[in-house]
Amino acid sequence: MSTDGEMAIFGVAAQFLRKSEKERTEAQARPFDGKTACFICEEKELYVKAEIQDREDGKVTVKTMDDRTLTVKEDQVFPMNPPKFDKIEDMVMMTHLHEPAVLFNLKERYAAWMIYTYSGLFCVTVNPYKWLPVYNPEVVQAYRGKKRMEVPPHIFALSDNAYQFMLTGTVAAKSEQIKHIFSSLFNSPVLCPQIVKINLYSSRKYNRGFSYTYFRGHQADKYV
Repeated sequence: MSTDGEMAIFGVAAQFLRKSEKERTEAQARPFDGKTACFICEEKELYVKAEIQDREDGKVTVKTMDDRTLTVKEDQVFPMNPPKFDKIEDMVMMTHLHEPAVLFNLKERYAAWMIYTYSGLFCVTVNPYKWLPVYNPEVVQAYRGKKRMEVPPHIFALSDNAYQFMLTGTVAAKSEQIKHIFSSLFNSPVLCPQIVKINLYSSRKYNRGFSYTYFRGHQADKYV
């Protein structure tokens, strides 16, 4: 995890991308009882945080954060993750991965205007309905050439990684899929030569495997 000093390259966007060292330290020190801390189903809020008071005959008595005492079914109780997972950047890293944990993580990140969150290979984005300074040139440069796990979740991380993979990926991973894509395009009865020309130009510019591997045997040059 980046230090505050390392996050300085993101400028004013840093606070919208990753928790500060102070916040991470405070989370680690926060008291937590994994046996009693939980989420429960609740009619109004869908899920709320609570603390288990008692279990008996398939029923669980809990005390919510707003001091209500409720009794719910066992299958309506979900274990809570330790505080170190609060606002976690990749939700697959959670000890307990379930719907309330995911929703609360997104909610708490959104409250801090951290709108990008990973879920494994996927990037979850929550619309902030306001402009955030996370798309300026300084941020673009900070993500350039970085591995996905070296930087906070962001659409720039995905796009830059895709670009790097396109340039350096193996032929098996790259060209084989390209073959399938262009096979479909060439076999389309409504495909016009101009579209083929555009795709061939792009392929030769960004991926040599397009023309050298696939088009060599398909007389693609007649379209250019």
